[in-house]
Amino acid sequence: MPKWAILAAVGAVAVLAVVALLRSWPVINIVETGNTPEYPDLLPKSYQAGKSRVFDAALRAVGRTPRWTLVLSQPEQGSIRVEAKTLLLRFVDDIAISVAEQGGGTVVNVRSASRVGRSDFGQNARNIRAFFAELDRQMEVGVGS
Repeated sequence: MPKWAILAAVGAVAVLAVVALLRSWPVINIVETGNTPEYPDLLPKSYQAGKSRVFDAALRAVGRTPRWTLVLSQPEQGSIRVEAKTLLLRFVDDIAISVAEQGGGTVVNVRSASRVGRSDFGQNARNIRAFFAELDRQMEVGVGS
């Protein structure tokens, strides 16, 4: 078999794999904890700590998350607004973080929305997961302080 035929076959398989991968993501561009059936694992996070401690940890988490820019911080309302840029093509996602007292603890909700397009290819879910992972680290760091 000629080399060009082998390369063409490999190329065709690669294109089909990419198409299948892109079609596997849900066609949405807004993800919100507890309100996005396509991502049932993304739920609000609860902490057994005061609102101000969790809010401070959330601000530190925002500051430590790559390509995130703090837009607005309202501690009294428990509200944080962020712009996140994707690594590739520098698309901007708007992220809203809500920190509220609930049932003797504090609950954090996150909403991530793409500014353009019909599908985010999973980026908004990745934004929320990255934030929660960093928030958990900041809550552990803050235990002794």
